[in-house]
Amino acid sequence: MSRTRRSPAEVFVHALEPEHQSCRVCGKAAWVAYHTKRTLTRLDGTYQLILTIRRCRNQSCSQFHQPYRPEEEGAWALPHGEFGLDIIALIGNLRYVHHRSIPEIHQELSQRGVRIAERSVTNLLARYEELVTLHLTNQARLHEILIAQGQVILALDGLQPDVGHEVLWVLRDCLSGEVLLARSLLSASETDLATLLREVQLSLPVPIGGMVSDGQHSIRNAVHATLPNIPHQLCHFHYLREAAKPVYEADRHAKKELKKYIRGIRPLERSIEQDKGTEAEVIHGYCLAVRSALTDDGRPPLSAPGLKLHERISQIVASLARLAKKGIYRAS
Repeated sequence: MSRTRRSPAEVFVHALEPEHQSCRVCGKAAWVAYHTKRTLTRLDGTYQLILTIRRCRNQSCSQFHQPYRPEEEGAWALPHGEFGLDIIALIGNLRYVHHRSIPEIHQELSQRGVRIAERSVTNLLARYEELVTLHLTNQARLHEILIAQGQVILALDGLQPDVGHEVLWVLRDCLSGEVLLARSLLSASETDLATLLREVQLSLPVPIGGMVSDGQHSIRNAVHATLPNIPHQLCHFHYLREAAKPVYEADRHAKKELKKYIRGIRPLERSIEQDKGTEAEVIHGYCLAVRSALTDDGRPPLSAPGLKLHERISQIVASLARLAKKGIYRAS
């Protein structure tokens, strides 16, 4: 199918040379064999890379006649890729940090001047996931981090996207934040979880200093069977949520009672819809403040919705009292 859009008006040309002029195996001269071109799209424009390719001429060398490409090429894009690593990183950031959908990511890239098909966005997202997987499974890098800190504090939890699907069990180090193992299991039996714990324990270069999880019985039994001498603590979030249940119930009841005293905002707004002037604008602003206070819930247990509503309403009442004191508003 023919193109429906013109090529970009400006293409930046950049030449890349290999760092060494000799063979990395035998040490003899690597002659320039040919030059090749490669076109890449990045966030800052379209580039045409001119690559110098060298080859070893020593027939007894294991790298004889093998192309020696510039090392810097790998910092621009993946092999055979048409888009730069900066675009792949942006797609991953928009998907997993800002939770954008594929069409939304495609629209964002188009607004930045990147000409890309929506299907290519999906393919580049897969490349991003592969790069993240390679980074997380780099055992040399992981062992260096763990040896420097001397121990690990394991955290085990299961993530189930939908009911009936496999559960993704993740073992993470709380000190470094690194994911040590992630695997999908059809069941959460004690035997399966104990196998995961044993696999991680054998792969660690440092001892396990502690274990953190929720109160699921299969997890408790697996930890007790696999790590009998390791301190096992309930997750702080689950512990706090269980401890705050009585406070949460009382706060929810208090919020329900508060709402009874501040209902009837809509009839007041209707009564001033036809009015124009400063007083009508002030009343309308206070109505919006009350409506916002009613719909803005807190996040228990650290941010109680009832207490948050009481604080908002108290600020509105204090503001009305200041207006009444100045004679601007007469409280009824």
